Amino acid sequence: MRPVLPPTGELPLLDAPQTRVLEQQASAVLPPHTLMQRAGEAVARLALALAPHASRIWIAAGPGNNGGDGLAAAVHLRQWGKQVVVSMFGDAATLPADAADAFARARAAGVSIVTSPTPDALPQLAIDALLGVGANRAPGGLVAQGIGALNRLACPVLAVDLPSGLHPRTGQPLGDACVTASATLALLTLKPGLFTGAGRDHAGSVWLETLGVDAGALLPDAWLSGVTPVAARRHAQHKGSFGDVAVVGGAPGMGGAALLAARAAHAAGAGRVYVQLLDRSAGALRVDGAYPELMFRTDWLAGGADVLARTTVVCGCGGGDAARAPLPRLLSGARRLVLDADALNALANDATLEALLVARDRRGLATVLTPHPLEAARLLRATAAEVQADRLQAARELARRFACVVVLKGSGSVIAAPGETPRINGTGNAALATAGTGDVLAGWLGGRWAQRPTGAEAATAFAVARQAVAEHGAAAEPAPAGALRAAALIERLGAR
Repeated sequence: MRPVLPPTGELPLLDAPQTRVLEQQASAVLPPHTLMQRAGEAVARLALALAPHASRIWIAAGPGNNGGDGLAAAVHLRQWGKQVVVSMFGDAATLPADAADAFARARAAGVSIVTSPTPDALPQLAIDALLGVGANRAPGGLVAQGIGALNRLACPVLAVDLPSGLHPRTGQPLGDACVTASATLALLTLKPGLFTGAGRDHAGSVWLETLGVDAGALLPDAWLSGVTPVAARRHAQHKGSFGDVAVVGGAPGMGGAALLAARAAHAAGAGRVYVQLLDRSAGALRVDGAYPELMFRTDWLAGGADVLARTTVVCGCGGGDAARAPLPRLLSGARRLVLDADALNALANDATLEALLVARDRRGLATVLTPHPLEAARLLRATAAEVQADRLQAARELARRFACVVVLKGSGSVIAAPGETPRINGTGNAALATAGTGDVLAGWLGGRWAQRPTGAEAATAFAVARQAVAEHGAAAEPAPAGALRAAALIERLGAR
C-alpha cells in the first residue's frame, strides 16, 4: 500500500470495466473471498494509519461488494480493539456472495451492525463503503442519506476504492450526492476519475492497494503522469545547442501575457527567445527590464522559411483579435507550434485556419494546443460543461479532430495525441488558478521543446507536453497559501 501523489514516472489508470475484468481473472485462481478479505485488511490498516488514536469508527456499508469491503475491514478493526459500528444501506439477504460472506464474518466477530443511516455517536473516523466502481447513476434514497451523513462529519473520512457517487472515469459526481473524503484507498487499480475533473477534490489523498494482483496485461484507459528526470547539460554545449523560441502575442493592453510566456521559455532553458508583440503602438515595450535577455523584434514574422523551420513558436498569449493575422503563415511554415489562448479562439471561428492546422500533421509539422475548458468547448462546438463532463473524451476528440497534441488544462490536465494513450497530470494544485499561469505553461512548453533535436516531431511533442505540464504543476508544490503569482511561478520553475 502506498500513496500515489505526487506520482513518480507513470502509473496505469484503469476504468471500471477493466477493473472488473481484472477482479474476475484474479478471483478465478484464488480461494473464494480472498480479494475481499485482503481489501478489508488493507482498509483497516490505512484507517489506523490515518487516525491511529481513533477509538470510535463508523462504517457506512452499501448493498454491494464495496459494502463487503467495509464489513471485512470492520472485523479487523474490532479485533484490534476499536469500537466499530456498521450501518447497512441494503438488505443483507440480497448481498453478493463475497459481501454476504463478509457480513457473516462480521456478525460472528461481534461487530455491531445497524440499519440507521446516521451514526448514533460522533465517530473519530468514518469509512465510506457505500458505492464502488459499479455505480452508474445518481445515488438516491438511503444511500444519498448516508452520503449526506458522511459529508456532515467533522472527523476524517476514508473512502473505499472511490468516493461514493463519483464516476470512476470522468471524475464528476453522478448526481447531487457525492462523498468528499479525506483519503481514498483505491483497490486493485487506480481509476482515472480520482485524478481529473472534480476527482481530486472528492478523493483527498489517494492510496493504492493492488491486493497482490498484477494488472500489467490490461491496456490502461490513461496514464497518471509525474515529473521525470531531465538530462544534464554537457560542458561543450552553448546557447545555440538549446534552440530558439519566438513568442508572438501581446496585443495592446495585453503585453504582460506575452512577456510571461517569453520569460518562462527562457527559464526553461531555450538558447534564444524572441518576442514579437502584436501591439504596434509607439509606446509598446521594446525591452524587458527584469529579463533583458529577451530579444524584442518588430519584424520577426517577416523572416524567411528557414527561420520558421528552426524556431519553436508560441502564439496567442494575450493576442486578442490580432492573434488571427499571423496564424496562416505560422500554421503553414512553423515546424513546431504551440497555440494558446486567443490563437485557439481564432481557430475556432475560422474553418480555413482549422484546415491549415489539420494539414500540418501530414506535412510533418507538429502542433500543441493548450486550451482551458471554455476554449476547448469553442473548438468542439460544445459547452464548457460538456467538456468537463468527460475530460478524457474531450481531449481525445480534440487530438483526433485536429491531428495534434492537446493539453486540456484544469484539475488533472489531460494530455492527448492521436494514437497515444492519454496522460492525466498528477502534479499541481489550486494555487495555479490565477491569471497568467497558462501563459507560463505555454512558454515553458515552448522552451522545453526547443531543446529537443528535430525528427519524429509528433512523438517528441507529446513527450515534451506531458513533461512540461508535470513540471509546471510540480513547481506549485507544496501548495502556498492562496494563489501563486505567475511571475513567482516562473522563478520556481527556473530554480528546479
